Amino acid sequence: MEKIKVGVIGTGFIGPTHIEAVRRLGFVEVVALAGSSLESAEEKASELGIPKAYGDYREMLQDNDIQVIHNCTPNHLHFEINKEIIRAGKHVLSEKPLAMSSEESAELLALAKEHKVVHGVNFNYRQFPIVKQLETMIQNGELGKVNLVHGSYLQDWLLFETDFNWRLAPEVGGKSRAVADIGSHWCDTVQYVTGKKIVEVFADLATVIPVRKKSTSNAATFGAQNNQEETYEYIPINTEDYASVLIRFEDGTKGVFTVSQVSAGRKNRLSFEINGSHHSAYWNQEEPEKLWIGHRDQPNKVLLADPALFAEEAREAIHHPGGHNEGWPDALKNGMLNFYTFIRENKDPLSDQPNFATFKDGHLSMCITDAILESHQQQKWVKVNTKQEVHS
Repeated sequence: MEKIKVGVIGTGFIGPTHIEAVRRLGFVEVVALAGSSLESAEEKASELGIPKAYGDYREMLQDNDIQVIHNCTPNHLHFEINKEIIRAGKHVLSEKPLAMSSEESAELLALAKEHKVVHGVNFNYRQFPIVKQLETMIQNGELGKVNLVHGSYLQDWLLFETDFNWRLAPEVGGKSRAVADIGSHWCDTVQYVTGKKIVEVFADLATVIPVRKKSTSNAATFGAQNNQEETYEYIPINTEDYASVLIRFEDGTKGVFTVSQVSAGRKNRLSFEINGSHHSAYWNQEEPEKLWIGHRDQPNKVLLADPALFAEEAREAIHHPGGHNEGWPDALKNGMLNFYTFIRENKDPLSDQPNFATFKDGHLSMCITDAILESHQQQKWVKVNTKQEVHS
């Protein structure tokens, strides 16, 4: 069987992680890499063993052998590049956020439907095996009626005033940072698990460090601190380090979540608890193989990820025996497997139900972010509006 040929745009942290995940599938081949310059693309392509390198992604879009493009660029480039990928007739897997606004994401969703391309967004946390197990348990009624959903997504990589990254600049990262960057993952994951959509929000945001010191030397995202003498320029910060958001789901279920990028000791801690009328469940991404299950009238228990203990519907999401823990890269691989299996089986993106996040989910995420920003500005409940007018 001929392999599906893929091109990747972006040579930073997330691009190579996509490449690694795709290569684990076996029936997909990464044949091209595009970077911000030909030199950077050639260097990374050589390092990763990719045959073709482009300094301009538009040249890659003209390659008729390539069927799928991964958009792994900084946020402000997502909209235009996604549009060009779709218009080139290629399937697209985009990093989140899908665009810089819900108006843009609505346009991308309409365009993807018009051109009938398979479209995905990399919301990979829904792809953890034990998250799929929990989703199955909830759909089967094992927790009872879902009453409350609460949790957080905490990081510490922007704790110090000397921490700086392109995501801090609104013109590059977007008008929201912590909410759009990590809150979007939390919202997508809990909506997937519960099967309920967030329809209204009440938000409180804060910029904990209003002025940051930007080093004159470059530092990688999530990189270690440089202890040598540095010179800095002082940069005013206009995006949030922290947010707490009350949420209402479509069926009236209540919830709340907190996101922070200034919480010392928390590296990538997405966690949530679901309180049902029969039982509760809690999951923490930093310990992804464990699902805590809470009871009123019997001892609580911890379910460890094990295909022998999973529901039949969830077993396809786990690939190793119990005790062989699967983590973040494996969840990413699961997302790629589902996306590319959909393509390999020639499924119709307009009629077949995908088991990965699509541009529809990406658009909903943008609408939730917009509502959160509006709520903070107006200090009131704001409804999530998913019906933006599309301007072609």
